[in-house]
Amino acid sequence: MTGYDAIILGAGAAGLMCAGVAGQRGRRVLLVDHADRVGKKILISGGGRCNFTNVDAGHDRYLSANPHFARSALGRYTAADFIALVDAHGIAWHEKTLGQLFCDGSARQIVDLLLDECARGPVTIACGKPVSDVAHDGAGFRVSIDGKAATAPKLVIATGGPSIPKMGATGFAYDLARQFGLKVVEPRPALVPLTLGGEDVLFRSLSGVAAEVVAKASKTAFREAALFTHRGLSGPAILQVSSYWRHGEAVGIDFLPDRAPGWLLAEKRANPRTTLRRALALPDRLAETLADRLGVAGNLADAPDRRLAQAEAQLRDWRFTPNGTEGFAKAEVTAGGIATAGLSQKTMAARDVFGLYAIGEAVDVTGWLGGYNFQWAWASGWAAAQDL
Repeated sequence: MTGYDAIILGAGAAGLMCAGVAGQRGRRVLLVDHADRVGKKILISGGGRCNFTNVDAGHDRYLSANPHFARSALGRYTAADFIALVDAHGIAWHEKTLGQLFCDGSARQIVDLLLDECARGPVTIACGKPVSDVAHDGAGFRVSIDGKAATAPKLVIATGGPSIPKMGATGFAYDLARQFGLKVVEPRPALVPLTLGGEDVLFRSLSGVAAEVVAKASKTAFREAALFTHRGLSGPAILQVSSYWRHGEAVGIDFLPDRAPGWLLAEKRANPRTTLRRALALPDRLAETLADRLGVAGNLADAPDRRLAQAEAQLRDWRFTPNGTEGFAKAEVTAGGIATAGLSQKTMAARDVFGLYAIGEAVDVTGWLGGYNFQWAWASGWAAAQDL
């Protein structure tokens, strides 16, 4: 190994994007990853078909201590820009729901696209090469890689967060950031299933049952499917609110988002001999459990109006208090990370360490479920590459 214009640590989505764009700008780039192959998280994403972007990827779909930080990069490299790149490579794709775009074929196509982009410039890829030391002498960076040294005036941290450690994910990015004086917002699992304890343990018996609901945590709500598991709650709606949930808080579930206020009393008038279980029109096991917990047995005609009004109110905002999450092992992404206060939102460069950059999941920018985090990887990688 010898001298380069830039060294990029991490060959995931953001690192590959950054390397390809910088390489095509004529920069000699070394892209390094301790994993044995590039893009391992890309390959397992979207059920193997890679939800590679979302057409609604505006900055308001991202969590960060600075909610406006992502605006610049996302505005300059948009979902339409990445779609154009996908089209240029002849990759067929489709929109599923809520603006989510997937490959018709497999996630391997996106990895191959990124590798093809890297091959169009002077990009050297070194996989299976652990980094043992990173030093900065004021003029540039010296990286010890598998016992050999590489130097460059610019260094990009693109090693992601600790979510899905079985894929080799670590907190290396945070250690490196702290080494150079950058602050780190406490990392936590995001887009992650929630676990239930206490009285809510009874709902674990519904493992495998799903229903479309509106889930709410803090002041943020999402309408998608919720899934009961043997440990608690999952499904898209729950994964979404998990990013906003804090330990000790409740998650509210509206099990019947399409029902108008007063529907249960109206049902009693129209069908007095029906039961709450039948009236709910939810999966049988879920309807039975909810009716039992509400204590409304027998025909609706036998229940006082006040009791039915109370039942309807609880069904509209059923409170679960999770006792935790399934942790980084099951989290799709990491919330928190390298603090944006120390970075330029235009170039992703560290304000106080010349030549140092941070991109992708390593940064305190976390998108919603549905292709948003990939779009942040593409946009932040592209933004940094313009400055390398």
